[in-house]
Amino acid sequence: MIETVKKTAQDKMTKAVNSLTEELKKVRTGRAQVSMLDNVRVNYYGNPSPLNQVASVSTPDAKSFLIAPWETSILKEIEQAIIKSDLGMAPINDGKTIRLKVPDLTEERRKDLAKQVSKFAEESRVAVRQVRRDANETLKKASKDKVLSEDEAKKAEADIQKLTDDAIKKIDQIAKEKEQSILTL
Repeated sequence: MIETVKKTAQDKMTKAVNSLTEELKKVRTGRAQVSMLDNVRVNYYGNPSPLNQVASVSTPDAKSFLIAPWETSILKEIEQAIIKSDLGMAPINDGKTIRLKVPDLTEERRKDLAKQVSKFAEESRVAVRQVRRDANETLKKASKDKVLSEDEAKKAEADIQKLTDDAIKKIDQIAKEKEQSILTL
């Protein structure tokens, strides 16, 4: 039972860390990253489809995107989807492909993005602590119901605290790296 509680807690904490990583991929740094366009949905024959399913998206250099649709007939749809997505980039349509230039970030915008990263990291820390609390409550209930001895419950709580500390350390490291990449010119 202790192993099940620990395994469940570890899985949920890992999900919180992975969720943070995925969320931070969407935060724009000064460099072009294909993941920045993950939220763009193109109206493809009446269905909103992710951009990467209707076009090839690449980054020819650190400051631009090149979007080559599978069908040139949807160039206008892609262009409108980019404008609607509020990325802050103006699409340049040459009839076959669309180019996007990543604008330089202002100092103020960099600080706002760093605050946003901190907020996401704190939400992940809260999620990890919630997992710890749930696991500890399960252990206390088992101890109270005489399924576990008090010593076993205390040792399991210490193990769960170690898992929590490790997860929070990972979250802090991921957030620190993202903040540094945002704040460096």
